Amino acid sequence: MLLELAQWLAKDIRAFNVFSYITLRAVLATMTALTISFVLGPAVIRWLAARKIGQPVRGDGPQTHLIKAGTPTMGGALILISLGISTLLWADLENRFVWIVLVVTLGYGAVGWVDDWRKVVYRNPDGLSARAKFFWLSAIGLVAATYIAFSISAPNNEKVVRLFLEWVASGFTLELPAKTDLIVPFFKSVSYPLGIFGFIILTYFVIVGTSNAVNFTDGLDGLAIMPTVMVGAALGIFAYVAGNAVYSKYLLLPHIPGAGELTVFCGALAGAGLGFLWFNAYPAEVFMGDVGALALGGALGTVAVIVRQEIVLFIMGGVFVAETVSIMIQVTYFKYTKRRYGEGRRIFLMAPLHHHFEKSGWKETQVVVRFWIITILLVLFGLSTLKIR
Repeated sequence: MLLELAQWLAKDIRAFNVFSYITLRAVLATMTALTISFVLGPAVIRWLAARKIGQPVRGDGPQTHLIKAGTPTMGGALILISLGISTLLWADLENRFVWIVLVVTLGYGAVGWVDDWRKVVYRNPDGLSARAKFFWLSAIGLVAATYIAFSISAPNNEKVVRLFLEWVASGFTLELPAKTDLIVPFFKSVSYPLGIFGFIILTYFVIVGTSNAVNFTDGLDGLAIMPTVMVGAALGIFAYVAGNAVYSKYLLLPHIPGAGELTVFCGALAGAGLGFLWFNAYPAEVFMGDVGALALGGALGTVAVIVRQEIVLFIMGGVFVAETVSIMIQVTYFKYTKRRYGEGRRIFLMAPLHHHFEKSGWKETQVVVRFWIITILLVLFGLSTLKIR
């Protein structure tokens, strides 16, 4: 929105051309989202508290969490407001990638909102049924995956539609350029051809999987939001490189025209996340809820797929991966031992992983900060793939 205004003013005042630079707009988007969070945060928290939208606490969890009962939740709405406004103000609204990422982010946020609202306001412990949640997350993910499969190989939406129709007319046998290949980091020319169907399936699992992984991680004050900020900012760097023909060629990454604009989105995500952390830091004044966790995870997964860095996302989001795997191991082992021995047994004291460490004697702040430190190391490792090939 402001980019269009700046371009119009630049016709008479050349100084406004500076706003055409993605890097400047990414910085401004970060600052804008941060400012919006600071300004609206107290009002959002008061609104949630006035309606008694408080967080329920598990009775079988760490006893130190009992004092958190009633803390306002669904604060992820603050993140989405800041992120959405900042992106619309500073991003190029003619860019197709900006819109598909916003659709996934806000769509997943809507699913999370309904789930949270039913749990907290209607006092329904099940919230949105698992089947309904899976359906809507999958529906949005599949639509996004199909669109991305053709959009990264087409310069505009008209060409996207044309490629899709050609693919259908060919009996789903049309091959797309190698931009849909799975890129293996640390190697100059190692990639795995996926084909259109393979790419859509991979993209679906990345988007839906990352969304749920961030949601599983959101269990301690500040635990999920800071890794999300760090991974999102790093993906912004990959987006800038992928969208620049010179840098992408030099660093041996696929050039995705238009992907650079996602740097602005990632900047807004980082700013909104840091603004939320101001209120979510221990002891938290507000919790993110599914409305924020599902949305942010979906955003990270979508950006990673567009810039062709799914494996790097897996590396940088190692904390999210570990949290998810801990749940899978715990549930699988419990069911196996119950079937075999008649009594369910556990590997971890409690899943997800952060609760295991709490029950092991770590303080909540120790778990959070140590997971942050691990994420910093993993993000730096992921960024090293830009050059080490």
